[in-house]
Amino acid sequence: MSSHEFDLITVGAGSGGVSASRYAAAKGARVAICEADRVGGTCVIRGCVPKKIFMYAAQFADAFSDAAGYGWQLTEPCFDLARLTAAKDAEIARIEAVYRRMLAESGVRLITGRAVVEGAHSVRINGERLSAERLLIATGGAPSRPAIPGIELAATSNEMLDLTATPSRLLVLGSGYIAVEFAGIFRGFGSAVTLAYRADTPLRGFDPDVRRRLGAAMRERGIVQQAGFQAARLEKAGGEFVCHGVDGRVLHADLVLNALGRAPNTANLGLEQAGVVLQPTGAVRVDKWSRSSVASIFAVGDVTDRVNLTPVAIAEGRAFVDTEFGGTPRAVDHELLASAVFSQPPVAQIGLSEEKALQRGHRIEVFEADFRPLKNLVSGRNERSYMKLVVDAASERILGLHMIGIDAPEIVQSLAVAVTMGAHKHDFDATMAVHPTAAEEFVLMRTPSR
Repeated sequence: MSSHEFDLITVGAGSGGVSASRYAAAKGARVAICEADRVGGTCVIRGCVPKKIFMYAAQFADAFSDAAGYGWQLTEPCFDLARLTAAKDAEIARIEAVYRRMLAESGVRLITGRAVVEGAHSVRINGERLSAERLLIATGGAPSRPAIPGIELAATSNEMLDLTATPSRLLVLGSGYIAVEFAGIFRGFGSAVTLAYRADTPLRGFDPDVRRRLGAAMRERGIVQQAGFQAARLEKAGGEFVCHGVDGRVLHADLVLNALGRAPNTANLGLEQAGVVLQPTGAVRVDKWSRSSVASIFAVGDVTDRVNLTPVAIAEGRAFVDTEFGGTPRAVDHELLASAVFSQPPVAQIGLSEEKALQRGHRIEVFEADFRPLKNLVSGRNERSYMKLVVDAASERILGLHMIGIDAPEIVQSLAVAVTMGAHKHDFDATMAVHPTAAEEFVLMRTPSR
């Protein structure tokens, strides 16, 4: 019989922590979960879900614009951000209630408050010391504030989701998925948007052909891009924000979004005092089993800074439970993961970019399709879709699959099953197309472009 009150104490009730806690309880473990904020974490409360609600709202601007080409006559539309934010808040409250109910029904004890790790087996929360055989750190991440004078004047993604009025001029600093998504959203809401970033094209880490096309599509939508821009300082003057670049460029805006990255939530958690080794970024250093340098303390999700995606955090949490409570050791393979960016147009991918495939020594063939979707032909919209397959020339195995365009996330999610199973180019060739669809282009590519 264990001398501890619990078999598992989880710190952080985001997607990874909630999933792992419920799964452990289902296997008979005595589980407590500690949360200082709302249940649901970044994804549910201030990330994926509310941001996608905003994205759906922004897409109506396209629908209203395209409607005339399809014979519709509409009056001038009027957008009310306060009304949208209220509807978003109501939906997030509903989802949070569902999360709380699922925890309760699973037999997981939810403790509201800020937990601090006091040792290999204990945490202190609300003045009470609790102990468990294992601790799971699932505190996620938060927007980082780089050492730029005045950066505290900028909003982060958290505040953007609570706005009730649309800024006339929005300056977005950064070009990662958060930056390009909010740029597209607020352009759809009617803001004049400038995207300023250090690289030459947005969305670092994605295939270069996709990145170039996203940059072009954003310009087509009227988003001004300041490539090669590095902020030196941000100030407020005369009722506006002024951002000075190290190269002398000066950018003006009514609101500035700091989308310059996120950092793991490990500050003042007591981890270092408990002997847990952290990375220079503050992330918990873990092995493939999500175990930290302390044998009884584990970590999953963004707090480990391995792959910062909600489904990955959930998968890591479930693998941890299988290993520690299920008797079936299992580690998550972070190599082959599908991901999507809900930019406008959206981007999705799985596997290696052309660049990375070559770096790894593969002899490759590249298949591409670049076209205007049927929907855009009738509406008169110039926006194109682009699809790309990176194929190992010797084995014909699909190494990478990339897309930018209408429905890219939905299409790539489906094809990710095939790629994960080890699909080859001849498998795609043998698949009958569903016509007329955009997705059929992935099985109709016959001649390599290079």
